[in-house]
Amino acid sequence: MMLLAMARCFSCGARTSPSDGPTHRYLLSSPGCWAAYGVVLAREYEEPARMALHRLTVDAYAVQHPGDTSRRAVRSVNIHLASLCAVLERGVAPSDATRLIGELTERDDFAWLEPPASLGALDVTHVLAATTTDEHLAAVRAWAEAAWFAWEPWHARVRERLDE
Repeated sequence: MMLLAMARCFSCGARTSPSDGPTHRYLLSSPGCWAAYGVVLAREYEEPARMALHRLTVDAYAVQHPGDTSRRAVRSVNIHLASLCAVLERGVAPSDATRLIGELTERDDFAWLEPPASLGALDVTHVLAATTTDEHLAAVRAWAEAAWFAWEPWHARVRERLDE
């Protein structure tokens, strides 16, 4: 039996199969992590019940892969943190958070938020391991909460931006 070495994502720390595949333009990750995220997204699109928390899937992945100080990356982190705050703290429905994101993208005054040393205790592989819809939804929520918690030093700023 041949064992494959696992590769660690330099951004979120996820341990995935080694890959030399593509990655995102500004959500910087290892190719294996990006591929794992693609599998999670495919599962959500294939099974409508798993889409209930799709907004959190996208937000958690985005804030765990903050990228660099480019305009796109800075906007991404700010917007996805705002969405996590709205859903997890304020009880906004994920579908309404998507509308909120649309409104936030019209702004052009986002500042770089220095990423925390750890981007969360859970990563995309936590969701990838889920086998049932209920497990998937629970894993997505837990992952999103861990990602939001990791950015705690910036919570007050994110809340202020939501209130503006």
